[in-house]
Amino acid sequence: MKFIKFTTLILVVAIIVAILSYQKVISKILLPQYIDWAYETDRQGLESGTPLNAQELSLATDIGIQNSEKVRIVYVDEVPFPYENFALKTLGEALGFIGEGIINNAQVFGYSIYVRNGYELNRPKLAHELVHVLQIERTSLDHLITQHFSDLAEYGYDKAPLEVEAFKANKDYAAGW
Repeated sequence: MKFIKFTTLILVVAIIVAILSYQKVISKILLPQYIDWAYETDRQGLESGTPLNAQELSLATDIGIQNSEKVRIVYVDEVPFPYENFALKTLGEALGFIGEGIINNAQVFGYSIYVRNGYELNRPKLAHELVHVLQIERTSLDHLITQHFSDLAEYGYDKAPLEVEAFKANKDYAAGW
């Protein structure tokens, strides 16, 4: 009986420690894995993507991107996510990146903009994604990912500051080409 009580106590303490240190697990273990994956995804996108056309380059320059000639658009059946990593998959579901009923239409990884086939990347939607490229240029991909994950957990997608800035571009560039 003492063994069961002792084992239960150890288990409860371990659960409490895990709950209190989840942020450390995310920031020290999961985020670096996701960041490494994102850099590799950007590298692949830079190799396989299509450069911006003249109109799109003009939009990117107007938004403030310094190296707009580096931007590539990659059309895919599904915007990539590291589904094969169970822990990252679980984190992605918890933050609303992926999961049942969630369709990711476009996502930026550095200078690579991955777009789901069939998604109309019109001027306001491209402006939104280009703002994310600009945000990465201002800091770095790893800093932006860290901030975005934290913001999503705190504010949710629609109120996350990086998304609020990008959604403003949707309105500012609402006129068609």
